[in-house]
Amino acid sequence: MRFEGRTVVITGAGSGIGLAATRRFAAEGAAVVAVDIDDAAGEKAAAETGGLFVRADVTSEPEVAAAFRAAHDAYGSVDVAFNNAGISPPDDNSILDTSLAAWRRVQEANLTSVYLCCKSALGYMRAQRRGAIVNTASFVAVMGSATSQISYTASKGGVLALSRELGVQFAQDGIRVNALCPGPVNTPLLRKLYAADPQRAQRRLVHVPMGRFAEPEEIAAAAAFLASDDASFITASAFLVDGGISAAYVTPS
Repeated sequence: MRFEGRTVVITGAGSGIGLAATRRFAAEGAAVVAVDIDDAAGEKAAAETGGLFVRADVTSEPEVAAAFRAAHDAYGSVDVAFNNAGISPPDDNSILDTSLAAWRRVQEANLTSVYLCCKSALGYMRAQRRGAIVNTASFVAVMGSATSQISYTASKGGVLALSRELGVQFAQDGIRVNALCPGPVNTPLLRKLYAADPQRAQRRLVHVPMGRFAEPEEIAAAAAFLASDDASFITASAFLVDGGISAAYVTPS
């Protein structure tokens, strides 16, 4: 019950890592505010965990501000922000093929959203003199790939740099900020991306020393750790949960 009496705001809470995190934080005693643009998925997540659903487009500054205000109004604090919402669309590919419109759409959803959520969360956390922010980056923020999703990769690099900066800037305000860097995760987003091209999935899987993709619950467990007092001396870090990908040169056969 590491989060008893604490309010946790989770974006992208309706599916994948966000839904697993909603369940994990609620199981550990948190009052969870499930933020999603999908009304049905968000409401279902909140109902399952006894939390509050707030619909918000995380690329909209007024809607993000309203979501965090609703969390504070409902529960009296904003103790944890798990800024997890993001997209990985198929039209984000090699720089040779990715349009400017696709580039901008991914940057808004993956990076601008984190900027907006951090900005809102920090207002409440600075007043409280405590708080933990976990931003979902990716292992691609620390290594390159010949099978590129150029805007996604660049956006996650931005999340990593932003998290490091905020972790340093607000450390003495009692606020920790970390970037969670998952490897490939068995989520609807990934399954949709690879459904039409199983060879594309296998091309990536061969580089995972553990021989499989992560499950959403494993990433949620890492998010809960980073947000908890068990990680009280961890800030401004890139926390890799990638099955060993970023450490591997040759993987087991």
